[in-house]
Amino acid sequence: MACLKDKKLKMEVKIWKELDAAQKNEALTRPAQSSSDKVQEIVSNIISRIRKEGDHALFEFSKTLDRYEGENIELSDEEIASACQRVDENLKKSIDTAYENIKNFHAEQTPKVVKLETFPGIVCETHTHPIDSVGLYVPGGSAPLVSTALMLAVPAQIAKNPEVILCSPPPISDAIVYAATKAGVKRIFNLGGAQAVAAMAYGTESVPKVSKIFGPGNQFVTMAKRLVSNDASGAAIDMPAGPSEVLVLADNKANPEFVAADLLSQAEHGPDSQVILVTESVEFAKRAMEAVNRQLEELPRKEIALKALSKSTALVVDTIEECVKISNQYAPEHLILQVEDPDAILGSLVNAGSIFVGAYTPESLGDYASGTNHTLPTYGYAKTYSALGTDDYRRRYTVQRATKEGLKGIASTVTTMADAEGLGAHKNAVVVRVKDLV
Repeated sequence: MACLKDKKLKMEVKIWKELDAAQKNEALTRPAQSSSDKVQEIVSNIISRIRKEGDHALFEFSKTLDRYEGENIELSDEEIASACQRVDENLKKSIDTAYENIKNFHAEQTPKVVKLETFPGIVCETHTHPIDSVGLYVPGGSAPLVSTALMLAVPAQIAKNPEVILCSPPPISDAIVYAATKAGVKRIFNLGGAQAVAAMAYGTESVPKVSKIFGPGNQFVTMAKRLVSNDASGAAIDMPAGPSEVLVLADNKANPEFVAADLLSQAEHGPDSQVILVTESVEFAKRAMEAVNRQLEELPRKEIALKALSKSTALVVDTIEECVKISNQYAPEHLILQVEDPDAILGSLVNAGSIFVGAYTPESLGDYASGTNHTLPTYGYAKTYSALGTDDYRRRYTVQRATKEGLKGIASTVTTMADAEGLGAHKNAVVVRVKDLV
């Protein structure tokens, strides 16, 4: 039986070897992708209007979509100070601890400086500089992501970007304001959704244009980031970072309660999140699903998690090698290894945003305070994109210089290749200099 039908289970349990190719593909398909055409239509309209009408359209969308009734979308210095004062002291201490861990880890991500004589008299170098202006998007709404403010702002602080702005849906959380301020952000806007991305990408009377936009979001935010990044007049983006997802790879000796907790920690993010369990045992899959059912009843975001679980799956395979293959195919944002010997397969798991090794390394550590960044590629983009790091806030460029002797020595190599490509002006740029040296 390819699928174990049980109305008590919130996730389907599927036997991988009994699925045909189409069913296997369906089991690993993200739910948000199915509505991308409609999302693109909505987001394109928002971007077009804000680009043409500036603040007029921005404030309209802010009222209709964000339900913001304030006159100024940017927080004043006084509002920022007041928000910081209202944050509970215990929460401040937690934010401060997380800030230090994140800062320490990201500060070690220093650019590699290369200076190499590649040919006698020819020296090549790499240089870096911070991107001039960056925009940070911090999701809010039903779950204001205080931790994301740290994850985005700390690398900008280390990279020393000259201009940093932050947008988050209104009413913006006091804790988000505190975390952003802790990491050096001075301009904060009550602004969410695709309209925030559009405003940062093109600029309005109230929001400055930035060169690159960072941060996760729902499918509307993700679509907006994709569209503005495809426009030379828009802005670059960090990565496609949309609805959260996790794949838990567990063997028979894993603790089903731990597995269930990890699945639910991602399912509660939003109804378009997805969680996947891959295991070698039908019996273990059932035990994990039973644990999911028990723990689900205690969650304040039960209804949201239920919607995500309805689009999620437990896959039963024959071998640990198949588990690895499925994980690499799915390329999860978060990958959790609850197996007896995780180091035996760790090197084979090449497609993941961030990997959490062992029974006592829940994904929650990376979300908040271990030090790694929780802004990660989703939708399978972990095959080609990396976890957010300090280098993403910098731009690398190269420098080269040649002595007279270096030019003379390499001249024939360049002119021969220029001839082969039929680019006479390229050849001549070398020839006129060599003649001058005679």
